[in-house]
Amino acid sequence: MKKTCPICPHHCILNEGEVGKCRARMNDGENIIDINYGRLTSIALDPIEKKPLYRFHSGSWILSVGSFGCNLNCPFCQNYSISMADSTFDTKDITPENLTALALDLAQRERGNIGVAFTYNEPFISYEFVRDTSKLLHQVGLKSVLVTNGTVAEKPLRDILPLIDAMNIDLKAFNAKFYDWIGGNFETVKKTIEIAAQSCHIEVTTLIIPGENDGVEEMKAEAQWLSSISEDIPLHISRFFPRYKVTNKPPTPVETVYNLVNVAKNYLNYVYAGNC
Repeated sequence: MKKTCPICPHHCILNEGEVGKCRARMNDGENIIDINYGRLTSIALDPIEKKPLYRFHSGSWILSVGSFGCNLNCPFCQNYSISMADSTFDTKDITPENLTALALDLAQRERGNIGVAFTYNEPFISYEFVRDTSKLLHQVGLKSVLVTNGTVAEKPLRDILPLIDAMNIDLKAFNAKFYDWIGGNFETVKKTIEIAAQSCHIEVTTLIIPGENDGVEEMKAEAQWLSSISEDIPLHISRFFPRYKVTNKPPTPVETVYNLVNVAKNYLNYVYAGNC
């Protein structure tokens, strides 16, 4: 029997045994499940600033985990080896209970740890695993953080937000044409930012790609829009390097990044240059 995945705007209609566009969610005959549940491709103890989150427990560390799959198809993806992978990718299995126990153990060590960041690939396609782990993290006083592309439907977003302490949301560009290029939806990501800002700490990242989203007027519009939500939303403006399928473009000039940082600072209180 066909079932519709409720998690993201693609709303994939899947036959039994069929996997969605994200390569991580499947119709098992009864429900849509995340087949990457607890299947980790990456795990590391990172500085919180690496997420990047500069104004959320700065100076702390966070256990960072990722799986496989993504619901966008960015041809410039920095983590394409796992984001574009499927269930055949080699993984290490872990339960929410064991991941929480590991995070708690790290919290009690010398360097400390404030919780778990779901990152490296898109966490919302691992919705059930993120939800189940986040509940346990909160029970032991730890934080749950998402590093996400923001491509999530409104209901699952609102349902999980009480369990999330912070998010870094990629705002890939401030135009719909760019989102068409990467298989996403501009208005959905804007809505995610608006809703999340009412519930948890958020920071926003925009990767600047030469000739695609590096216009001054576009950055001005983005910063103005973010400031209409809150002038205190931190914005990270990051430098692009050739990667995956986009190898014909040069790295973003450093001066371009700093110029756009100065544009955004006219509207936002916290703007940072990344990868420079």
